Amino acid sequence: MREIVLDTETTGFEPFQGDRLVEIGAVELWNHVPTGETYHVYINPERPMPEEAFKVHGLGDDFLRDKPLFKDLAQGFLDFIKTDKLVIHNAAFDIKFLNAELGWLNLPQIPWEQAIDTLAIARQRFPGSPASLDALCRRFGIDNSSRTLHGALLDSEILAEVYLELVGGRQPDFGLATSSGGSNGQAADDWRPKPRPVKLDSRITEKEAAAHAEFVDKLGDGAIWKTYSA
Repeated sequence: MREIVLDTETTGFEPFQGDRLVEIGAVELWNHVPTGETYHVYINPERPMPEEAFKVHGLGDDFLRDKPLFKDLAQGFLDFIKTDKLVIHNAAFDIKFLNAELGWLNLPQIPWEQAIDTLAIARQRFPGSPASLDALCRRFGIDNSSRTLHGALLDSEILAEVYLELVGGRQPDFGLATSSGGSNGQAADDWRPKPRPVKLDSRITEKEAAAHAEFVDKLGDGAIWKTYSA
């Protein structure tokens, strides 16, 4: 199962009032295991950066001026996320911006049901408790000391850890995977142990085997041990 943990940074709160995307970061999970595959772009918003937004993420006009426009990145972004689930903290915000940008280019919209909202999961699991990304890091003991400013890729990496805790721990499906299939589509079920090419010698002595056989005989014809040994 492939999932994409995603975060964005913007110039503000309302795309239909002139605000735009300035950064997208995403981390790929396969069966709840990070594969190491990421997606990260900075975007020229084609408008000045408000001071309030700059204080949040530190992405200013000079830095973003030579970055590509969203129209030049959009198809590559869609190719990366495909139709896989998107794990997002406060998904309504990010999906709103992504769909606005995609809509202006007449490109396919991201269905709302494609998103998994970790904010909603956290509020359901811990009603009445703070559910910000920083608060969840404190709850789960996740190191976010490098998060002095918001950054889409860093926040995605942190959110991936938070998400795995929210759904039941670092290995919620008990896959015990030590490596992942990645985006090449190979099943991550390959973790299962293969039969030994040569069967191990029995560690039961002849005396122990004889004692066991005598014990089973005393149980009668209906003994379940006789079913296994048949």
